[in-house]
Amino acid sequence: MQLLNETHNVNLKSWVTSANGCADFPIQNLPFAIIKRKGQDEPWRGGVAIGKYVIDMAKLAKLDLFTDEAQQGAVAAAESSLNNLMGLGSKVHSALRLALSKALTQGATLESRLSSALIPLSDIEFDMPCRIGDFTDFYTSIHHATAIGKLFRPDNPLLPNYKWVPIGYHGRSSTIGISGQKFHRPKGQTKLPDATKPTMGPSKRLDYELEMGIFIGSGTKMGDIISIKDAQQHIFGVCLLNDWSARDIQAWEYQPLGPFLAKNFASTISPWIVTLEALAPYRCAFSRNSDDPQPLEYLSSADNSEYGGLDIQLEVLIETEAMRGAGIDACKLSSSNFNYSYWTAAQLVTHHSSNGCAMRPGDLLGSGTQSGPTYSEAGSLIELSCGGKTPIELSNGEKRTFLEDGDSIIMRASCQQKGAAPIGFGQVVSTVLPSK
Repeated sequence: MQLLNETHNVNLKSWVTSANGCADFPIQNLPFAIIKRKGQDEPWRGGVAIGKYVIDMAKLAKLDLFTDEAQQGAVAAAESSLNNLMGLGSKVHSALRLALSKALTQGATLESRLSSALIPLSDIEFDMPCRIGDFTDFYTSIHHATAIGKLFRPDNPLLPNYKWVPIGYHGRSSTIGISGQKFHRPKGQTKLPDATKPTMGPSKRLDYELEMGIFIGSGTKMGDIISIKDAQQHIFGVCLLNDWSARDIQAWEYQPLGPFLAKNFASTISPWIVTLEALAPYRCAFSRNSDDPQPLEYLSSADNSEYGGLDIQLEVLIETEAMRGAGIDACKLSSSNFNYSYWTAAQLVTHHSSNGCAMRPGDLLGSGTQSGPTYSEAGSLIELSCGGKTPIELSNGEKRTFLEDGDSIIMRASCQQKGAAPIGFGQVVSTVLPSK
């Protein structure tokens, strides 16, 4: 499979000058979102980020600048959700990306016409990028799985199936929100170790989870199976995902069927979807330690081994209510990398469809918490606070074991590679409100 093309050229410059040297949205990125101008009574439609601007895809589609698959993609991107664009498949996505890149390149003849479709990034607001019909959350960080296992099952932290099969559960799509989401602290049943019966009330151990979200592009019919060799063609792109967790509710309810009310009250995604093609320069090799079992044949391919991983740098910050009031910058909690995943995105897609489960455009797969091998790379508070036993001191002197009302969690992601232009995902921000 050819990964790199002219859209990845590190030397490309745009006539949108703010894109040149832009950390998140240079011409080599071109991520998609659903946007409208702030405070305006106008339809939601697709947008593409370029520097400090957004291309209004509804206006671009009406200009009829492109041809064939590229124009077909532009028309689909002008709709109020990206589902139809996602479902058109990688050939159309690639054609639209190439046409946008050429039209935005310094010296392009379309500059005078395309410039009329630009809106300042500061003037827009976001909606959900697509209708998420189904949400499956996986468990791809062996470091996180081991750390959580030690807390919940000290004698048997990593269950024997973990190294053989991508573990996941079906989540709740109705409570997924876009960055800026504010949600009320969940209530649920909890039981203290020495209590004779559980109690019902607000969670006292509310946590975040640093994840990546993988959006399905072209779908399949029930009974169809996606081969590991074809899985990349069924991925539209990737976003940031904060999958909130109530650890005290989780500890009481998760056996024998796994996550339920501890996980389905809120999840937050970043507004920008970075396409899989844009991530091509940051692909990396996937391999297993020789002591671990190697993936079964249906989860193995030469391409997946050569470049199935994704080198995406991740970080988490916290902004407390006191910090906001005092004008203090958010405090960094940890950093990690998506390339620590025990399973690749292609393996998740392949395994999900391996029993004939139908996949639909806009379906969201969560990676699970992306923790690294060291303490500073933990992707959740339950790891950083050692299960709530060791408070974390923040930059303003406050302490946290778990989240308090008014806390905001900020997650960011970026890619940097020698010989490639740095790109970013923007950020996902969400805030905890008091329980109702």
